[in-house]
Amino acid sequence: MNKIDTASIISKKLRAIEGEQYDLYVVGPVRLPVELDGETKIFNWYSWMKKEKANGEQPLSTEQLIGELNKFHYADLQQSSVLVYGDFEEDTEALIRMHSICHTGDIFGSQRCDCGFQLKQSMRMITEHGTGALFYLANHEGRGIGLFSKAMAYILQEEGLDTVDANLALGFADDSRDYSEAIAVLKSLREHPVSIITNNPRKVEALRQAGMNIANRVPLWGEATVYNEKYLATKVEKSGHFERLLAR
Repeated sequence: MNKIDTASIISKKLRAIEGEQYDLYVVGPVRLPVELDGETKIFNWYSWMKKEKANGEQPLSTEQLIGELNKFHYADLQQSSVLVYGDFEEDTEALIRMHSICHTGDIFGSQRCDCGFQLKQSMRMITEHGTGALFYLANHEGRGIGLFSKAMAYILQEEGLDTVDANLALGFADDSRDYSEAIAVLKSLREHPVSIITNNPRKVEALRQAGMNIANRVPLWGEATVYNEKYLATKVEKSGHFERLLAR
């Protein structure tokens, strides 16, 4: 059996995005068939990781990157990814969704939030539109406090605190999520304007401040239940989300 030139193969689908304090390494596209509402939709999947760097340090070569995968224990760290649909690079109109990882909502289907619904619904909206990208953002659990702390915040919420006050009571900010990595990857994949699927004005402002041309904002409300009614109300009343337009 001939020896595989691993670095040569991977280098064709690996790009480095250089930054001042860290570099991002984006691998993809990988063809990913996804089951959505009983149909198979073909996405292109990319994943990326961040590597801190010293001043003047150059990005790693593919060989160096492969050699350091075990050294840096990347398997122990959360990493983000993006599902791209259609001709995302060149199509004049594209939808994007910056979706924060939600272990309880996305995986278990928890109704304490609307994250699981928003994940699937945004994928439907993107495929129906024909072009778009769903960014699935690691380290955004509980608005950036992590899964363990989110569990403690849930305990406080069961005693009457809302989402914002529970985070503050644990010593966290209301919302500590950072979109800079996702924005850098987005810029590497597309230069044309995008429409963002969100109810959160902070996401719109983050993209605009980073120089992205936001053509439109598409709301994403739905699946209100007795379990998440207070959660949804807090988004509007304390976190500044745009008002819900869908009837409960």
